[in-house]
Parts: sequence; C-alpha cells; structure tokens
Amino acid sequence: MSSSPALLASTIGRKIVMAVTGVILFGFVVLHMVGNLQLYLGPTVMNEYAVFLRELLHGAGLWIARGILLAAVVLHVWAAVSLTRLDLGARPVGYREWRAAESTYASRTMRWSGAFLAVFVVYHLLDFTFGTVNPGFDEGNVYRNVVASFRIVPVAGFYVVAMCLLGMHLKHGTLSLLRTLGVSHPRHEAIARRALTVIAAVVVVANISFPLAVLLGVVR
Repeated sequence: MSSSPALLASTIGRKIVMAVTGVILFGFVVLHMVGNLQLYLGPTVMNEYAVFLRELLHGAGLWIARGILLAAVVLHVWAAVSLTRLDLGARPVGYREWRAAESTYASRTMRWSGAFLAVFVVYHLLDFTFGTVNPGFDEGNVYRNVVASFRIVPVAGFYVVAMCLLGMHLKHGTLSLLRTLGVSHPRHEAIARRALTVIAAVVVVANISFPLAVLLGVVR
C-alpha cells in the first residue's frame, strides 16, 4: 500500500485532500450563515450568540473550531495550487483554438473565484475578528461591528460580489468533491445538482441580505 507522503504526492491524493477540506469548509459556510441570521433578531440576541460561541467548552470550543478551519483552509489552498501547477505543467502550450463543450462557467473560473475568496477571507477576519479595517469596531459588540462595516458602500459591494462568487464555488466544488469521494452516482447526480443549487442559492441570498439590510436601514 502507498504511504501517506506518496499518496499526497499523487494527483488523486491531492484531490482527496481538497474534497475532505471542502466538506469541512462547506459545513462551516452553512452554519456561519445560519448563525448570522440572528442579526435580524436585534443586537441583544446577536451579541449573546457571539458570547455563547466564545464561551463554548469553557472557551476552548471556538479555538478548536478556528484551528480546524485554519488547517482546512491551508490544505485546501495547497491542494488547489499544487493541482493547478500540475495541470499547467502537463500542457505548457495552450490550445490554438478552444471552445467550451462540457464545462460550465463556474468550473472554468474555480481558480479565480478561489483566489478572490482567499482575499475575502483575510479581509473578513481583519474586519470582524481583529477590527483593523472596521472604522467603528467595538470588541464584543458584533451587531455594531456589522452595521459599522456595511454602512460603507464599497465594503458592502465587496461582500456582495464575494458571496456571488462563493455561490458558484460552492455549487461546482461540492459536486466535484462528491465525485472525488466516490459518493456520487449518475442516477442521482441530477438530484444532487438541483439540491446543491438550492443550498448555494440560499447561502448567497442570506449572506447578501446582511449588507443590503444595513444599507437600506432595515438593520441599524
């Protein structure tokens, strides 16, 4: 049997790493969206939810989650970059004429949307976790921090664009990871595609609603 280093050096091994970390990140995105919906219940509920997360498992729960997510992000990016380099190295000279036949726009832009989302994650942390780019940051007051950030039109626009790209990334990425992990079947793929489309749409609409609600004065 192949050793772990040999497996990670192979294309299939890196695709498995990308798939497993993709499952972790997909779950986080959905749970994060559900938690953020409490923004509509007012500052007290939203801030109490944030306190609950910070005090989970006597304060260790949040750090455990952050450690798992950080490892997942690093491994996901590593797998994506290494697979891209292998792909480009396999054909250093591009096609003279190329037309999209079976691929979708989402699949053709996965690398670019992934790179954009990586930048977005860094900004998101600087905005709501560290507060270095949030003009009204008040540590512990999550509700106020959200409002202070999304009052700025360019910031709200940046989040809207990021969520649209996230939706495309989720839909194509999750379908690909199901195939990689061997849990997809041609008979059920149409159902899975529709289900993933619905989930991605719900995530996008919910997340886009937050900056729009602030700009429109629904949340203030």
